[in-house]
Amino acid sequence: MVEALHSGDHGFDIGHAGTAMRFLTAYFSQLPGAWELTGSERMQQRPIGILVDALNQLGAHIEYAGKNGYPPLRIFGSSLTGGTLEIPASVSSQYISALMMIAPYMSQGMDLRLTGKIVSPTYIDMTYLIMQAFGADISPTATGFRILPAPYTPIPYRVEADWSAASYFYELLVLAGQGEIEMQGLTQNSMQGDARQVEIWEQLGVTTTFKDQGILLTKTPLRIQQLEYDFIEMPDLVQSFAVACCLSDIPFSFTGVETLRIKETDRIQALTAELAKLGYRVKSAGDNRLFWEGEKYLVSATPEIATYHDHRMAMSFAPAILKYPDLVILDKGVTSKSFPHYWDELKRLI
Repeated sequence: MVEALHSGDHGFDIGHAGTAMRFLTAYFSQLPGAWELTGSERMQQRPIGILVDALNQLGAHIEYAGKNGYPPLRIFGSSLTGGTLEIPASVSSQYISALMMIAPYMSQGMDLRLTGKIVSPTYIDMTYLIMQAFGADISPTATGFRILPAPYTPIPYRVEADWSAASYFYELLVLAGQGEIEMQGLTQNSMQGDARQVEIWEQLGVTTTFKDQGILLTKTPLRIQQLEYDFIEMPDLVQSFAVACCLSDIPFSFTGVETLRIKETDRIQALTAELAKLGYRVKSAGDNRLFWEGEKYLVSATPEIATYHDHRMAMSFAPAILKYPDLVILDKGVTSKSFPHYWDELKRLI
């Protein structure tokens, strides 16, 4: 993302970075010039048609260089008119955030109206709050947001520590069965939706104490025998909880997982396949439910966990080393996408 924003090139390969693909598609659509945006083989299988159609409706000129509805893209950037836009919010919050962030630079601004079930709504709220902090004239409406044309104002801004990454250390403590872990920079009043994970981990026997500089995790007795939760606001944490529950013999039923089909990999399929290697028969019901009823397989071979170019597959399965000492994580370098020093931090703890 940083390289693309600071490069003098007009063609970019963003690899597996889905967030970069969505945000840069919107950014380049309003930046004068001809741009080409592509990604990995998996990225070219991830849909982007809803965002492209929305941008073209607002005055952009974007074409598909390959299959309709998917990257790679040819973007002919120019000033966008803006206006009223109705868009389904049931596929990806990143489409919504991408549109919101460029709206202050549309000549008419944007009256954004969201339809259908809103997935990952806390990410949309986070976009709104950060835009507001940087001077955007943005206000919520009954169906979405009204954003007036007004440029951003640079300000000193502290980026919060990543609550999503914290989940792997909660998971580690669940599987360890005892101990404490301290993490700095995480706050109780975070705008991140993933900060709500604290309450779920408490049910799995990890309490969180908020301190001046961060949090202290402490292993406590398990409080439940089965976990049911709607992850519509925290879909990126499903892998951490699925692995933690299986390896702790806690049956689970997770809903709100429909966006997992179009992540770095089909995470529902990937979780089902890789947990089977550890002996757990996890099942899915359509796109909206992932569950485990306690059924197990007999496994004999040393488990090798495929990561599918997905950073969260690698990080969520790595704590399983506490239960499976010979566990192998394939392509562990995928963690560089969001947590370059993950393996160093994990090694310090185990």
